[in-house]
Amino acid sequence: MTFSPDTPGYPELIRVFGRIGLLSFGGPAAQIALMHRELVEARPWLDEDTFLRALSLCMLLPGPEAMQLATYAGWRLRGVAGGLIAGGLFVLPGALLIAGLVAAYATFGTQPTVQAAFLGVKAAVIVIVIQALRGVARRALTGPEAWAIAALAFAAIFALNLAFPLIIAGAALWGAWRAAPEAVPPGPAAPAPLAASLRTAALWGLVWLAPLAALEVWGPPLLAEIGRFFAWLAVVTFGGAYAVLAYMTQVVVVEHGWIGPDQMIDALGLAETTPGPLILVTQFVAMLAGQLVGGPALALAAGAVALWATFVPCFLWIFLAGPHLDRIAARPRLAAAMRGVTAAVVGVILNLSLWFALNVLFDAVGRLERGPLDMPWPQWSGLDPRALGLTALAGLLLAGLRLGLGRGLGAMALAGLALHLLAGPG
Repeated sequence: MTFSPDTPGYPELIRVFGRIGLLSFGGPAAQIALMHRELVEARPWLDEDTFLRALSLCMLLPGPEAMQLATYAGWRLRGVAGGLIAGGLFVLPGALLIAGLVAAYATFGTQPTVQAAFLGVKAAVIVIVIQALRGVARRALTGPEAWAIAALAFAAIFALNLAFPLIIAGAALWGAWRAAPEAVPPGPAAPAPLAASLRTAALWGLVWLAPLAALEVWGPPLLAEIGRFFAWLAVVTFGGAYAVLAYMTQVVVVEHGWIGPDQMIDALGLAETTPGPLILVTQFVAMLAGQLVGGPALALAAGAVALWATFVPCFLWIFLAGPHLDRIAARPRLAAAMRGVTAAVVGVILNLSLWFALNVLFDAVGRLERGPLDMPWPQWSGLDPRALGLTALAGLLLAGLRLGLGRGLGAMALAGLALHLLAGPG
């Protein structure tokens, strides 16, 4: 790539993307708005059309769209080095905080007062996921067909326990098949040579997968399993962080049993308090699983493996697709497939909302297996009135009074602690 004379230097690039990484709280929408303000409005690094096309591309790719948008912006400004700087700084502050939170959680998480505070956080998580569900539904459910896809996706994952990748693949194929045939306009720029694209795919595919393959041969079994699962997760994570959480919960908690349902909900609550992509919850889950099996050393190694498997492919996707941005953004069938996936994600996130709610509100949740049905089923006598009251309070604070995410989580932690001190354990 060639750079114009007004291209920012590396020190300024580090300063701006370091600032974005430190301030990127609040989920993808807030992070994308922050990048727009810093990269389009505050300084002329990207024009509006390029920013929007890049955002569309990142929404078509697997993985965290906000981190990929930062990577694309850095790549556009300073090539591969700029992309590595921008994407790395977007993730690094949150990853360091997550490591500290895991250490604190492993040390103090089982104490009764801490558990009481986390009950308030878990109640808030229910409301946060429902709010995310409403936001995605408003954008995705634009007609009867989208509503039908969402309903079928929910039934498939909640009542039939079908695998998330199968549901997403079915929705994408349906959307592409239903797309109206359109002529694809040529991109304004010449496409990147095929040989260059193949070299990029080979190089970054090797960078990503070679260490994970080495773990399969020489690494501890847990690290090999973490690398294998999170690498697969990086390929099928269409639809945003909450859709990924639904699949991760299905595998990590139900199939592998690396952590329990309560720990999964705690992980999401703590990940919501850190800057960077919400999908950093993968690092929390991996570190906690390592801590439970082998202590702090294995926890750090597991976290590093999860970060590598989750985020290195983001650089692969952007460096491979970036030169083809205009042509990819103009493909009607890709856009239609993504609309189908987004509609299915509404049903998947509804499943996640119910799973969280059942595991917070009830002392025990089993499974109902009858014919084709294989679905969560609570013990109705085990309804926890404290959890129910805290969830109602979280709804009032976060949805009714629109308290900010950080303040809302803090207030709910204090509410859970206060309820514990007033009512006593039990």
